[in-house]
Amino acid sequence: MASSAKYVLVGSIEAYSGKSGTIIGLSHQLQQKGFSSVYGKPLGTLAGNDPTSNGEQEADVEFIKDALNLDTTQVRSPLLLLEAKAVEKRLSGEDTLDYVQLLQQSYNDVPGDVVILEGAGTLEEGSIFGLSVMDIAQTLNASVILVIRYHSPLIVDSILQGKNKLGDRLIGVIINDIPLDSLEKSQNLVKTYLESQGIEVLGLLPSNSLLRSVSVREIARQLNAEVLCRGDRLDLMVESLTIGAMNVNSALEYFRQGQYKAVVTGGDRTDLQLAALETSTSCLILTGHLAPQPLIISRAEDLEVPILSVDLDTLNTVEIVDRAFGKVRLQEQIKVDCLEKLMTEYFNIDKLIDKLALKSS
Repeated sequence: MASSAKYVLVGSIEAYSGKSGTIIGLSHQLQQKGFSSVYGKPLGTLAGNDPTSNGEQEADVEFIKDALNLDTTQVRSPLLLLEAKAVEKRLSGEDTLDYVQLLQQSYNDVPGDVVILEGAGTLEEGSIFGLSVMDIAQTLNASVILVIRYHSPLIVDSILQGKNKLGDRLIGVIINDIPLDSLEKSQNLVKTYLESQGIEVLGLLPSNSLLRSVSVREIARQLNAEVLCRGDRLDLMVESLTIGAMNVNSALEYFRQGQYKAVVTGGDRTDLQLAALETSTSCLILTGHLAPQPLIISRAEDLEVPILSVDLDTLNTVEIVDRAFGKVRLQEQIKVDCLEKLMTEYFNIDKLIDKLALKSS
């Protein structure tokens, strides 16, 4: 292991807390301060243990590599993927690999001032392989930053538990996705209390609708949808989901309340489709695999609104899209730019540099 490099492990208590975004943001700031960084993800995890997401891990690693403009020597891919088959092999004794040794070898003589590691979804995941957050921190002598998504002031309980498990390895926490009306309370109550307990708060990041959004492309992929028009506009972002299932007069007022939305409605509801197109709509999702009227296609073409057709009912369609919002992945440059701006404003990079005792050359 390179003796000069500092190791920082970004972990979380629950999945989809914002680790990847945090890593991009803090790496970008370190680069601006003149420090070179290496990114590694020792343990790959499937989204919701869903086999269809296999291969996304490499895509995620590649995306971070590109976002940070790292070369191949500055990136370390997962040693294994935490999926059902891998766990079964480990439990049965078929897999006897020493992952601690593999981890040490993988991060031996790493080039860079700071090695930023991404932990699994929770503190415990990977324990049977010796690759839990604490295992990795001890093996590589890494400091740990916990990223917590704000739900309520009760997140303090989870953070205290994290501190109990990580001890002095924990050098700080970042609380993100804080509603604007809870920012002051987070600053005056949550941050003040945590710091009275010896837990440094490195950042309090407000909610941002763009970061919670999903691209039309990702929605189409998850729905296995047919793109009926404007396939060139699939990078439009969707911030909310609206169901069109009422009379057209009520619908127009309802649709006007949402910005950058996806509207789910029946393929035979021409009136609702037209109403949706007259408001801020990023895409139409037509259920029942019914072809829309030519005038709908023509109007959507003019307004540059993609139309997706799915062979599903409304309930199943909404459930799938809702899951997409709940498990947003960083795959768009517009989100990276937004994250870097947020981290610059709300994350204390100088405090982190001081805690890591980094010295600029």
